[in-house]
Amino acid sequence: MLKDSGRERISDKKIDAPVSDYKFINKLFERLVALKVEFKNVDFRYCIFDAAYLRKCSFEECDFTGCRFINCNLSGCSFNGCKFDYASFDKSQIDNDILDVGCPGPENLKLKFARSLRMNYQQIGDAKSANKAISIELQATEDHLHKAWKSKESYYRRKYKGLDRLKVFGEWLEFKLLDLIWGNGESSWKLFRAVLVVLLVITGVHVIGFGNPGVVESYAEALWVSPQIFLGVVNPAAYPESYVTVIFLIRLIMFGFFMSIIIKRFNRR
Repeated sequence: MLKDSGRERISDKKIDAPVSDYKFINKLFERLVALKVEFKNVDFRYCIFDAAYLRKCSFEECDFTGCRFINCNLSGCSFNGCKFDYASFDKSQIDNDILDVGCPGPENLKLKFARSLRMNYQQIGDAKSANKAISIELQATEDHLHKAWKSKESYYRRKYKGLDRLKVFGEWLEFKLLDLIWGNGESSWKLFRAVLVVLLVITGVHVIGFGNPGVVESYAEALWVSPQIFLGVVNPAAYPESYVTVIFLIRLIMFGFFMSIIIKRFNRR
């Protein structure tokens, strides 16, 4: 039932000459060293790089499908036309340029690739690169969910049928709504914009429901007092308890979103 995978262990080796048109399939590289080496059309499928030191190397048209990079130093490396389907990274130093040139084509693979790099950058404390990976991950997630319920591509129509298609449509709506409110946890500006919309709604309700809609000054006064109503500093006696409760719940949700954004920002540092 269980068979040997045939993975070969290669430990403490150094590459000091260009490598081209070669196959390293299903290898375990331990403490591999290469400095300013050019790799062209090399097949690294299903390899594991453990504590590899590959500084300022260039990789042209290389295949890293299913590869794992663990505690590696890939600083200064360039990847042109390389394939990273199902590749993962763990506590590895790698320039964020790979997000521009290494992302797989299909959206579901692209978001997994960006997510792996995002977690990797968070592990090593690279906040700038983590933010870049998150933006790509969110965009790929949106594209994937949108295609999952709407696209006529054969892959999506085979995988998502009937109730599954309806379910992923709900996930897409939720994603778009949260993106609109607070950028799915990544945009303090969108959260601030959402709060402004809430204040405008409070202003309209205050004037139309409990004030004088025909007087322009009423809107200005209501807009001035709306932040106090939102924060619970002022609770007009005319307001029903149900309406005050709704404002209180919205305030708690917005405050929770704001604290989540702050905590995320500090955690990346």
